[in-house]
Amino acid sequence: MNKQRIAIQGIRGSFHEEAAFKHFGEDIETVECDSFKATCEALKHKKADYVVMAIENSIAGSLLPNYNLLQEYRFAIIGETYLNIQLHLLALPGVKLEDIKFVESHPIALRQCGDFFDEHPHLKVSEGMDTAACAKKIADNKLTNTAAVANNLAAKLYGLEILDRRIETNKKNYTRFLILAPVATENPKANKASISFQTDNSIGSLAKILNYFAENNINLSKIQSMPVLGRRNEYIFHVDLEWKTLAEYEKAIRKTLKRTVNFNILGEYEKNDKV
Repeated sequence: MNKQRIAIQGIRGSFHEEAAFKHFGEDIETVECDSFKATCEALKHKKADYVVMAIENSIAGSLLPNYNLLQEYRFAIIGETYLNIQLHLLALPGVKLEDIKFVESHPIALRQCGDFFDEHPHLKVSEGMDTAACAKKIADNKLTNTAAVANNLAAKLYGLEILDRRIETNKKNYTRFLILAPVATENPKANKASISFQTDNSIGSLAKILNYFAENNINLSKIQSMPVLGRRNEYIFHVDLEWKTLAEYEKAIRKTLKRTVNFNILGEYEKNDKV
C-alpha cells in the first residue's frame, strides 16, 4: 500500500512535518515545498494527497497570506491539529555552549527566544529560511561554532545534540495547522466548520450574521477579515464555528446564506485542539 503523501512548507524535521506526524502518524511520505503556495500547487497537480498548513500562532497571530491561498485554491479543510511550539538550541555532538558564536533559525523562532539571547549577548543571531533547514546546514557543513533553534525532531533527524532545552520565552506557544484535501469527504463526527462570506456595507449587516449563530448556540472560535483584492472597503470574513447539535448549525447556515454573498463552506471537520 502506498504511503500518504503530505505536502509541507519547509523540509523534513520542521514543525510542519511534526504536525503531519501528529495528524497522520509517522508512516507517511513528506513532500518538501519551498513555500505555502508550492504546497497548494503540489496538491493541485496530484503530487501530494494532503497539505498541512499553519494558519495561526498564539503569539505571532494569523498567517494572513494563507487565508488568501484558501480563497485562491478552494481546497477542502478536512481537519486541524495543534502543536505546542518547543524550541531548543541544537549543535553538533560534542560542541559546548561556550563554543557557539553564531545562532541561526527562522526569524519568528528567533523572536520567540528573546529572553535567551538577552542572557547570551555574545551570540550573533542570523535569520534563515526554516528552523529545520538551519539544523541541516549545521550537520551538512560540520559547523562547530554555530547552533540552530529548532525542534526535537530536527535534532534526531540531523544527528544534533540539544545544548539547551525550551529556550522559547513563552512556554504556552501554540500553532494551529489545517489539513487540506482536494475535495471534501463526509465526516459524521464533524462538530466544527470553517466558512467564508461577504456582507454588504449597511449598518449592522455583520452583526446580524453573527447573531444567527448566537441564536442557534453556535460558538464562534475565530473570525478573521481579509480585504477583497482590488476592491476598496470590501472584505471577506473567515469564521470558524463549533456546534453541539448539527440541526442548529444547519439552521444558522440557512439563515446566513440569505444575508451574505460569496458564501463558502471551506470545510466541516472534527474539532481537534489537544496539544
